[in-house]
Amino acid sequence: MEPTSKLVGELLEEVPRQPKIKRSEYQENGRFPIVDQSQAHISGYTDDESWLYQGELPVVIFGDHTRILKFVDFPFCVGADGTQLLRPVAGNDIRYFYYALRNVDLTNYGYERHFKYLKIEEIFAPALPAQRRIAGILSAYDEMSENSQRRIRILEAMARALYREWFVSFRFPGYEKTQRVASPLGAIPKGWEVKKLADVADVNRAQINARNAPDEVHYIDISSVSPGQIDTITTYAFADAPGRARRIVQHGDVLWSCVRPNRRSHAQVMRPERDTIASTGFAVLTAIRVPFTFLYFATTTDDFVGYLTNNATGAAYPAVTASTFENADMLIPPASLLKKFGDATIPIAEQIHTLQHQSQTLRRTRDLLLPRLLSGGLSAKKLTPSRA
Repeated sequence: MEPTSKLVGELLEEVPRQPKIKRSEYQENGRFPIVDQSQAHISGYTDDESWLYQGELPVVIFGDHTRILKFVDFPFCVGADGTQLLRPVAGNDIRYFYYALRNVDLTNYGYERHFKYLKIEEIFAPALPAQRRIAGILSAYDEMSENSQRRIRILEAMARALYREWFVSFRFPGYEKTQRVASPLGAIPKGWEVKKLADVADVNRAQINARNAPDEVHYIDISSVSPGQIDTITTYAFADAPGRARRIVQHGDVLWSCVRPNRRSHAQVMRPERDTIASTGFAVLTAIRVPFTFLYFATTTDDFVGYLTNNATGAAYPAVTASTFENADMLIPPASLLKKFGDATIPIAEQIHTLQHQSQTLRRTRDLLLPRLLSGGLSAKKLTPSRA
């Protein structure tokens, strides 16, 4: 295969501007998914059918602020922020060009440098049958990764449903025989307590400095965390690491972005490598008197997100501080019930971690193959991924 080089503008065109839903109108659940340029593939939901994208599918979304690319082949609504929708010129395969654009350095194509600038980028453009073969190989890795992601969503939904059943609806084991008593949060089961988060967890437990720093750190940046998941961890020599690489994290810690908490950039840290460090833009919550899964679910409910959002300060970049977390009210059940919840949910968290690792491995393999396939250096005819 000897692909010819063509301009992006000869192969792709921009879809006319679509109506975009304001982020304030995103819902956690709904009939129609919302796709924007955030890390998460689906960023929210709506029940309003009038927002549905009316053009042909599939399309590629190019985030002109984040430079994130997304392939969308399902009915969706266009979310807030700068998102440009691209579709192929006749005779070309959109999925191939999704991968071809992933092989382009997009760092110079954001903000004021919109698609009109990207159009003059040159990419390899083999004949349509070769485009489809290459896209088929690369998409197989994505499909296997997405299977893992679906299983992750099911497992997390199971654990979160158990949290809601026991600690929100109060239908926990033995609830029929438990009286209710008054509290600052309303009527609660007898024997339960209202405490501050600082009573059951540490906030920003430890951090490194130049005197105690390791030679190398594994860094979690704000932009690498999407709702419920750490997408990437970058390894740096400490001398080359960003200045915000300071918060020490450990197994079970909860990361919460302090900026724009309504975006729900939070995740649980599972079995990190030694010297894993998070940005000082996170609050790092370490469970000390509750299971770490209880802390995670308690601090990622809609009510807790609302508490953070209502207590954020700053017009341009609404943010919360460590004390905002420390002063949050927490409803704490007896130790015996906490143990039962931990026994039920910690194995689920471990399984989610295993699936996330598998998914990341598949994505890394795809990314190693991508430039070789797109340059013709590796024959698509001889390469087929084994499906798990």
